[in-house]
Parts: sequence; C-alpha cells; structure tokens
Amino acid sequence: MQRIIYYVASSLDGFIAGVDDDISKFIPQGNGVQKYLSDLKNFETVIMGRRTYEFGYQYGLEPGQPAYPHMEHHIFSETLTMDTLAKNVHIEKISTDRINEIKRNSITDIYLCGGGQFAGWLLDNGLIDQLKLKLNPIILGEGIPLFGNSKASLVGKLIDKEWFDEGLQILTYDLKDINAQGS
Repeated sequence: MQRIIYYVASSLDGFIAGVDDDISKFIPQGNGVQKYLSDLKNFETVIMGRRTYEFGYQYGLEPGQPAYPHMEHHIFSETLTMDTLAKNVHIEKISTDRINEIKRNSITDIYLCGGGQFAGWLLDNGLIDQLKLKLNPIILGEGIPLFGNSKASLVGKLIDKEWFDEGLQILTYDLKDINAQGS
C-alpha cells in the first residue's frame, strides 16, 4: 500500500497560509522551492480538500481541470459539484474506506496537497504516513493551521532534513510508524 505524504509549506508558528489565504510571505523561489517542484514529479496521485482545490483558481486553475496535469486528482468534499471534470479529476465524499482504496490502487506514494482541515481529518484517522514540512523562516501569528482543528497528539520521527540558502528547510517526519506503535 502506498503512503500519504503531506508535503506542505509552513511558517515557524505552524500556519500553511495567513489570514485570507495569504501566502505572500512564504519563500517563492530558490533551491528549496526547486527541490519541492522536482519532488512533485515523483507523484502520480494527489488528494486534497475543496478549499485547497479552489485556492488554485486565483492562480489560473480552471474549475474541473487538474492542478497538476500529470497526476490523478481526488478532491474530497461533501459540497463541491462541477458539470465538467477532466478525465483525471474526481470529486470524492470524505471516507476512510475511499482513502484506503486510493492508497491500495495508487502506483506511487500519494501527495497530500495543502489543506489544514482535510489534513487534520486525515491525521485524526491515522492516515498520514509522512510529513514533508517546507519550513519557512517566518512567523504569521494567525491563519490556517497545519492540521486545521485536529486535536491529535503524536511524536513524529525526523528522518531527513535539508537546508537551503534562502532560509527554507525541508524536514521529513515519519508519522505512520509512530501511529502504529500507539495503536
């Protein structure tokens, strides 16, 4: 079964965006961002919540089209509807059974794209295997928390760390082995 990898930018104080989805303070370019973009090529499946998908509209994403053309998209929402969807875009109802089915059928590990609330739900259900945190040297004070409203508590295991000149770090934590030990 493939892993779900939450690969996400975060501020030092744990926000993936500021107020009103503001991401202007995050490092927009450089070697760390290039590493992230290169890593995305290794995924053939992406999962995300409705708000993350719709966030792409302000960057030119057309409704119903893939945010990442080379990936199979699964957008989890109880309310999102669209008349026309690209062949690789699917709107799904939130379900642990469906997530596990996607994990079983995916050819590669699965990219969890953004989404504090959806990520929090996945964490609460023990479904995130790995966290790749693009840690930005900024403090936002408020905004969208890394795991939404989740109250889950666990200790991850740091398995890799990379530093980049622009101040960005990519920290990789194993969450699944820790979750399994606590079960």
